[in-house]
Amino acid sequence: MATLALNKTSLHKENERLRTFERFLPTLDLKRKQLLMERAKAAAALAGIQTDLEELQGLVAAQLPMVSNELVDLTKLVEVTGVELATENVVGAYVPVLKSFKCETRPYGYLARPHWVDNTVVRLREMLELKVRIQVARRRFELLEVAARKITQRVNLFEKVLIPRTRLSIKRIRLFLSDAERISVVQAKIAKGKQVAAEANA
Repeated sequence: MATLALNKTSLHKENERLRTFERFLPTLDLKRKQLLMERAKAAAALAGIQTDLEELQGLVAAQLPMVSNELVDLTKLVEVTGVELATENVVGAYVPVLKSFKCETRPYGYLARPHWVDNTVVRLREMLELKVRIQVARRRFELLEVAARKITQRVNLFEKVLIPRTRLSIKRIRLFLSDAERISVVQAKIAKGKQVAAEANA
């Protein structure tokens, strides 16, 4: 760290730095609050989708207990064929948004499979979409969490390090300049006293 110059130029620079820090801090703090709010929204959205999935799984267990019948092959009956994501700017953090979701049903013989397979296909499609939505929502939350942490660190840097350090530097410079001014006044008085004494003795 550079040594602090104890002069008026340095005092001016430190005052400018302090004004800059104090001007930026409210903006950073506002951004931090907005990001924390968006992070809370993302967490609520993720929890909501997870609840929907749990409810759907409960519904399948209640309405379609025959799904556990190993004699009926349901593997790869429904597959995800396309997921399109977009990017959204949320208070400076770029997070994913699910634009579209596509899945296909593998052809199966309607007469060769039990009647409940049709309903299972619908539920499987819903379940796959919810799982994709959970992945996207989780990623959104993670990115907002990182952005909120970074901005909080920046706010703390300004609040707890830069502003107090700059104020302390200003105080040190002012104290030094005040002492220097007092010393020069005292020296001037002593010099004047000596001059008056010398004139009186002459």
